Amino acid sequence: MAESGAGAVYLDDVAVGECYSSREYALDVSRIKDFARDFDPQPFHLDEDFAARSFFGGLAASGWHTAAITMRLMVESVPFAGGLIGAGVELSWPRPTRPDDVLHVESVITAIAPSRSKPDRGIVTLRSETFNQRGEAVQNLVSKLLLFRREG
Repeated sequence: MAESGAGAVYLDDVAVGECYSSREYALDVSRIKDFARDFDPQPFHLDEDFAARSFFGGLAASGWHTAAITMRLMVESVPFAGGLIGAGVELSWPRPTRPDDVLHVESVITAIAPSRSKPDRGIVTLRSETFNQRGEAVQNLVSKLLLFRREG
């Protein structure tokens, strides 16, 4: 288990309904294109003219870029002891992330399931929505995360 900083929460510390909010993250054209070149080199992520004629009607960040930003913001705002250890996700993108969007993440615990076979841990279900500056959801994420109990 990873070392945990001050303020880290354990399985026995959390409750269904508990919420976490992230800081804001500003996205621009160069970040969108840099990520796309490295990880999702499709023309609607790289070329404004092509993107304008595409399904998206303009340059759109890769959904995987939005997911990576969401992960960064969650790591900073969800203080689970030992880190955010994924055991599965459901992911959707209801609208594209655009240049100059300012994103933030709101997360809420929706379920807690202590392990029956391993009493030192459990699975926490976390619903996280990534919003742009207009309050529009650009990503919905439901994560099953491993969370440990306090030692001793």
